[in-house]
Amino acid sequence: MRILGLVSAVAVTGLLAGPAAAAGLTLKFGHVGAPGSLFEASANEFARCSNAALGDKAEVQVFGSSQLGKDSELLQKLKLGQVTFSLPSSVMSSVADEFGIFEMPYIIKSREHMKRVQDAILESKLQPAVKAKGYRILGVWENGFRNITNNTRPINKPADLDGIKLRTPKGAWRVKMFKLYGANPTPMAFSEVFTALQTGVIDGQENPYAQIWSAKFQEVQKYLSITGHVYTPAYLLVSDKHFSALPDDVQAELTKCATSTQDFVYKTAAQLETDLLDKLKAGGIQVNIADKDAFIAASKPIYTEFASSIDGGQEMIDTVLKLGEGS
Repeated sequence: MRILGLVSAVAVTGLLAGPAAAAGLTLKFGHVGAPGSLFEASANEFARCSNAALGDKAEVQVFGSSQLGKDSELLQKLKLGQVTFSLPSSVMSSVADEFGIFEMPYIIKSREHMKRVQDAILESKLQPAVKAKGYRILGVWENGFRNITNNTRPINKPADLDGIKLRTPKGAWRVKMFKLYGANPTPMAFSEVFTALQTGVIDGQENPYAQIWSAKFQEVQKYLSITGHVYTPAYLLVSDKHFSALPDDVQAELTKCATSTQDFVYKTAAQLETDLLDKLKAGGIQVNIADKDAFIAASKPIYTEFASSIDGGQEMIDTVLKLGEGS
């Protein structure tokens, strides 16, 4: 079975999994991914696993496409107890400084590298940082390796971004990075990007293939430049307070499924990278491979700023880079 068929199947079965009318708790999962996205497949696989394990104790219900709010709104709804789970990615660097480590260009080399980084810093650095803000990470999943699309010109080196109005997520480090490259970065909610591209409010955006394809950006963009400039994890996030109030056995099953879903996410993401690039090319968008060495060379100042401005920043950089040796 091709992976796109698998994604579609998961999208359907994830929502149907579990009793039609659960006798227990209803646990809402909100995310911003469109139909066919990696976010949708990931959330629905987690729901399938959880609902099978929980029986009539609780039911996870998934709401994608920003139905329950944009990332920033979902973060607030977690604290209010209006949703149980969300799936933020880049926005986490605006929640806690430590997450800016994943905004450093080219710092994550591969998914195996990411697993080593997760083992090294999740419980020692990231979890304490989010718990201080009232949250808890149940699982580390994926948004993916990001690439640039735009309507102005192919992007081969940083200078090609000069003056381009480029949508970024609402995170300070991504804005700093693209200013450094010469672009005009414009933070914007994901749900607003298609219309902004279509109407020319912005020239381009940067996202993994799965987000580009599922949001249909290829319909309103001429060029796709494979930069792979940032790898963005996605985090299965809950309110520490509200999650702790769930029955212990429900917490245990949800935590177990959050962890086990990572293997599904990574396998699906790797296959989508191949399948969707082929589809994007077939759809007529012009594809080029950027000069990554030129981007890496231009990125040094942002590493220096992170190291000097974030407490423990240099230590985090050194740890992540060392774990990437040989990747």
